[in-house]
Amino acid sequence: MIGDVHPGSHWLGYVKYYPDERGDRTLFGKTYRQNTVVSKAFGILADRPECYVYSPAIGCVITGVPREDVVLHYSCRQALTALHESPELLDGSAVSKDLLAIIGWIVDQEAGDVIGVTGSFLVGVAGARSDIDLVCYGPRGYEAAQTLFTQRSLIHPYEGETLTRLYLRRAKYMAGSSFDMLLRQEARKLQGLTTRAGAHINCEPLRADGDRTFHDVIAQEVGQISVLARITDHRKGLATPALYGIEVETVIASTIDEADVFARRITHLRSYLGAYTGAFRQGDTVHLSGRLVHIQGPTGTGGFGIELTPWSATESYLANLAR
Repeated sequence: MIGDVHPGSHWLGYVKYYPDERGDRTLFGKTYRQNTVVSKAFGILADRPECYVYSPAIGCVITGVPREDVVLHYSCRQALTALHESPELLDGSAVSKDLLAIIGWIVDQEAGDVIGVTGSFLVGVAGARSDIDLVCYGPRGYEAAQTLFTQRSLIHPYEGETLTRLYLRRAKYMAGSSFDMLLRQEARKLQGLTTRAGAHINCEPLRADGDRTFHDVIAQEVGQISVLARITDHRKGLATPALYGIEVETVIASTIDEADVFARRITHLRSYLGAYTGAFRQGDTVHLSGRLVHIQGPTGTGGFGIELTPWSATESYLANLAR
């Protein structure tokens, strides 16, 4: 699933695992292949056109599962509790032991209701080389996760020679950013390496259950635009989908005429790409390339904005720290 606003007919998201004899995952007695690119879901679902749906909140056609087709719902928070209570569900590998130690710390801190386990460990297809993917919910979850990632007995930060490993991991998705700038924005995220297995671990902050920031929002695409912009407010950019206040300094390219006129009225950046959650701070100058949208909605979300969405098979939408 992607985002926190879903139409009555579908749960929005993308295909993470699909039947393929060349795959290396086993689910429900079948061999599955992992997909890491959201836009590839359009091709994977070519025989399921009912999974294409227009989202007024995002302003484009995206993919999702018809609600009546959902057979099983995985809860990240319930998964954390289940693994804590039944550690035999894991395979005993080094990364599994690291995960159990981290879950133990979370439970001891009474944060099991605001942190969950996602990714391959959520659906039971993790292996010895798997990453650990966590999610946290709301301000209390974010604070708990911040504290977790300072526990050096559990998680080491990327530093020294491992910084190159992190750069190579991100650069293929975030082209155009220099080594120093990319690592500077990456350092602001909740990520690191586990102590025993040296596995990558990250935590994506999500909005609290009752947060309605993007509810009752309607977006209409105007065109595409590339700009240099200054971040004016990052407080709502710490959770996915991220919402940053921005002020455009320079228009680099645009598919619309009189782009400079629009630029004066662009007030925010909205990102459904988790890569940019928590990556920027007030005062940063950022190179943005995304969809120019007009948004109607509650105070603070309306007006013109630049939107970064993973549901594009033709464009790569980026946000890179410029200076």
